[in-house]
Parts: sequence; C-alpha cells; structure tokens
Amino acid sequence: MNRVAIFGNAGGGKSALSRRLAAITGLPLHTLDKIKYQPGGVELPLAAYQQVHQEILETDCWIIDGFGSLDTLWPRLDQADTLVYIDLPLWRHFWWVTKRWIGGYFQAPKGWPEDSPLFKSSMSSYRVLWLCHQRLTPQYREYIETARTNRKVYHLRSPQQINQFLREIAQEFSDDNKI
Repeated sequence: MNRVAIFGNAGGGKSALSRRLAAITGLPLHTLDKIKYQPGGVELPLAAYQQVHQEILETDCWIIDGFGSLDTLWPRLDQADTLVYIDLPLWRHFWWVTKRWIGGYFQAPKGWPEDSPLFKSSMSSYRVLWLCHQRLTPQYREYIETARTNRKVYHLRSPQQINQFLREIAQEFSDDNKI
C-alpha cells in the first residue's frame, strides 16, 4: 500500500477515511478539493490543477482523496496500487451531505479549503450526487472488478465496512511494526 486512490460519490466520508488512513499508514495525504479550490472556493485553473495532480502521481507514495476532474480520475486510478471505493446507498450520501451542510454553520467542514462558501459548495454536492450515481457509479463498479486482478481493491458499502477496513489496516500496520 503505497499509492492509494480513495473515490466515490459526494458525501460518502472519503475525506474522513483518508485522514484516518494517512494517520495509520504515514502516507502523505493529498485532498483534491484543497488542491483544486483555493481559499474562498476559487477554482484553480484546470492546467495548474492538472500539473499539481501529475506531480503527485509521479511520487512513490500517496493517498489521494476525491474526484478532481474526469480527465485526472482514470489516470489516478490506473496508477494506484490500492483502490478504496466508497459505494454507499444514495440516500446515505444525501444524508451525509445534509449533515455536513448543517454542521458547517457551526464548524467548517474538515478537508475543505479555507473560507469555502458553505451554501454554494453544498448545493454543488447535491447536484453531483445524482449525476455521479447515474454516470460514474456503474463505471466505478466495473473498473474495480477488473482492477481486482492486479491490485488491492476495497469496495466499502456501509459505514460498518468503512470502520472495519480502518481497523484491519491499523492492525496490519501495527503487526508490521512489530517485526
């Protein structure tokens, strides 16, 4: 586990899982929303984002959390040696986006760029949810089935599976440190 791509629909807990996985493994974490969006929610020009993304891919170790853009998604998944696909029921994604939106009025969501516009970002997440579910989810599912032949794939379909995955990785890394 050196190059880990964490992906899935909006509001699925990718960022929370990524932070915990980085803490367990010590791998450097790259949150695409923080790369693609500058403070205040201003989007980085596409060419600049693509360059930063490519520079990350060229390193030996990384955890990359998020979508970024369609043109960087598939090359990132191809370069990863470990795929973590969060594939929760659509209603859960909607609920977690709503919780993040409401909670964001009391504390800025972790993993978001500084001073991100909460309302605008939340509405964008709601728009993305259905589009991703209709267009990308079937492609993601097909991709991971093919990828299982030569890479480690974790297809997480519930909060319980997310927690179990993190426990197993923590145990694995704990065991590795005992050797």
